[in-house]
Amino acid sequence: MKPIESIPLEAIQAAQERLQGKIVRTPLIPLVADDAPSEIFLKLENLQPIGSFKIRGSGNAMAMADPKALQEGVYTASAGNMAQGVAWNAQRMGVPCSVVVPDTAPDTKLEAIARLGATAIPLPFDDWWRVIVEHGHPDVAGTFIHPVSDPAVIAGNGTIGLEILEDLPDVDAVLIPYGGGGLSCGIASAMKALRPEVRVHPCEVETAAPFSASLEAGRPVAIDRRPSFVDGIGGKSVLEEMWPLAQAVLDEPFVVSVEAIVEALHLLLTRNRVVAEGAAGSAVAAALSGRASAGKIVCVVSGGNLSRSALAAILAGRVPEAR
Repeated sequence: MKPIESIPLEAIQAAQERLQGKIVRTPLIPLVADDAPSEIFLKLENLQPIGSFKIRGSGNAMAMADPKALQEGVYTASAGNMAQGVAWNAQRMGVPCSVVVPDTAPDTKLEAIARLGATAIPLPFDDWWRVIVEHGHPDVAGTFIHPVSDPAVIAGNGTIGLEILEDLPDVDAVLIPYGGGGLSCGIASAMKALRPEVRVHPCEVETAAPFSASLEAGRPVAIDRRPSFVDGIGGKSVLEEMWPLAQAVLDEPFVVSVEAIVEALHLLLTRNRVVAEGAAGSAVAAALSGRASAGKIVCVVSGGNLSRSALAAILAGRVPEAR
């Protein structure tokens, strides 16, 4: 695929208009925490109908797709949240949907895919990742909606940035989970266009931090990924086509431990009454570490699709088992 070098502000604003009335305009609330290193706010994308921000990018991409092609069906490759985003929009639009999922996908997300009327196609993680890298699977019919590196998906994600600036114009930094870069680069594109002084930090888990490794190497590199319960982020590499955009719009990445994510999720559950999944906890954990400095910090709570077993473990103060 052609490298993505920029996402124009006009594309993000157009996406906001397309999504009007089709998504939740999620709230921005203060984090309740003792001795927080700064003034921290939570952008609660876990309150979307599918429990994740993915409803935005998938909704924008499908709204822009050829209606005749859509009638033949749509599919995506996802660990769960993009699957739900595409399935939810497909159900709303009356088109069939399939989802290529890694065989490590949690039951919570697989149940949601089935509930939304989509067909799950499980593959080993490496084969699933190849579908993302190659932008499709030769044996699956329909229009492929890429979970990350589709400019329409990135623009849809960028609408979160517009809402943050509307609600907190004097924000100093935004911390965002980094999976493939579609969320962080979309939000950062909006921020850099409207308030270029705002720092946008991608957040990764130490068991799989491809963006940090690629920045250190000066080019996209593959990493040795260790499985953890944090399934919404942590790919094997930075996608080649995303590298120019990510380098241009993202600031210093923050890498956090699985244990720090568990502590952050426990705080969200017990003090803030917010159910967040592992990926979302990376941004909150990074903010609580103080690495984002002082000022007004927004953490994007990217999703809340946490399995029942993981929820129980976190409430008990344990690290959930890896899948």
